[in-house]
Amino acid sequence: MRAYTKKSSWHTAIAILGLTILTTACATAPTPQEKFDPLRAPWTAIQQASSGKTVNLYMWGGSAPINTYIDQWAAPRLKAQENIMLRRVPVTDTVEIMNKLLAEKAENRATGTVDIMWINGANFRTAKTKELLLGRFADQLPHVQQYVDTTAPDVAYDFGLATDGYEAPWGKAQFVFIYDSSKIASPPKSIAELRAWAQKNPGKFAYPAPPDFNGSAFVRHVLYEVAGGHAPFLDETLTEMQWLDKAAPVWQWLNALEPYLWREGKTYPENIAKLDQLFASGEVWMSMGYDPARAANLVKSNTFPATTRTFVLDKGTLANTHYLAIPFNAPQPAAAMATINFLLSPDAQIAKFDPLHWGEDMALDPLKLSEDQRKQLQKIDRGAATLPADVLATHRLPEMPAARVTVLEQRWQDEVARK
Repeated sequence: MRAYTKKSSWHTAIAILGLTILTTACATAPTPQEKFDPLRAPWTAIQQASSGKTVNLYMWGGSAPINTYIDQWAAPRLKAQENIMLRRVPVTDTVEIMNKLLAEKAENRATGTVDIMWINGANFRTAKTKELLLGRFADQLPHVQQYVDTTAPDVAYDFGLATDGYEAPWGKAQFVFIYDSSKIASPPKSIAELRAWAQKNPGKFAYPAPPDFNGSAFVRHVLYEVAGGHAPFLDETLTEMQWLDKAAPVWQWLNALEPYLWREGKTYPENIAKLDQLFASGEVWMSMGYDPARAANLVKSNTFPATTRTFVLDKGTLANTHYLAIPFNAPQPAAAMATINFLLSPDAQIAKFDPLHWGEDMALDPLKLSEDQRKQLQKIDRGAATLPADVLATHRLPEMPAARVTVLEQRWQDEVARK
């Protein structure tokens, strides 16, 4: 009996010790959710964690074709292929998203409401420098690895700032001017010719008030032409005072244009959507925008007249890449990565290239596509209002650093809007 008792006591002690170790381990071990880091997880784990989730995509909502592409083309296919619900959240200006994230950062809010945001330029600079982004996620995406030329300067740098994988390229844009060929036989080919045309046709030209990004881009076109070209404004060694001194001629030019603008420049269209309405109704005879195929889209939807065409300036127009990024406190970061990867698939990008859906240039390198996929691109009719790709490609101008764009927009308020 004594031996039996001793053995039982020994077994009991071992059992108690084992239970203690197990209990302690369970109490200190991180939960599966805490252990999962989408920035380090394999792609299969990201897909598994994404299934059944809802992703909030915050983006500029001022274009009906773009909204339709997201809501009617992308969202249903994302649900079918990845079991992810895509919810588009429209904003008037991306600055609204930045302000929201800055406030959440100040409040130490670990979980926000924005999963993905459509950004570039000054907003990316704010997001990166203020640490509002999830991290270097883009290079993990299979479709970035397979189809994107990440070494290309217009992908690796966003308005002069290295992207470093903190955002994934979504598409490429180039500024074009839109006009009604039934009213304008020969559109102007320079900023000087444009002002001369406006003087002969008072009230028929307008541009959106900065910081609307299309209105801001128009001001930069004026700046490049009247202040000696784009090169000085890309030189980041200049002090702000030196840079502003070089920019001074732009304010005189814009103020001289003002009496010939719509409503004599006493008020400006608040955004590109308002300018498009004025063009569609015939109040003005030109519009503009950072989407070479947008005019064709609006012709097909019977918003713009069939006689709508586009043009670029002889010295070129601004071109850039826009991106998708994930905030630091995205509620569904894994699903956000899976969604962005889907939006960078050849199917999604080719559909986006088609004016029936959106009509903008792809973020993908066409040379990385299959032969069948390249044939699909060649068959797409982008409409008479869309300039040929070679014309656009030979008229591309670089963007200045984002911080200077912001300064230029602020000075427009002081030098033009308030005078």
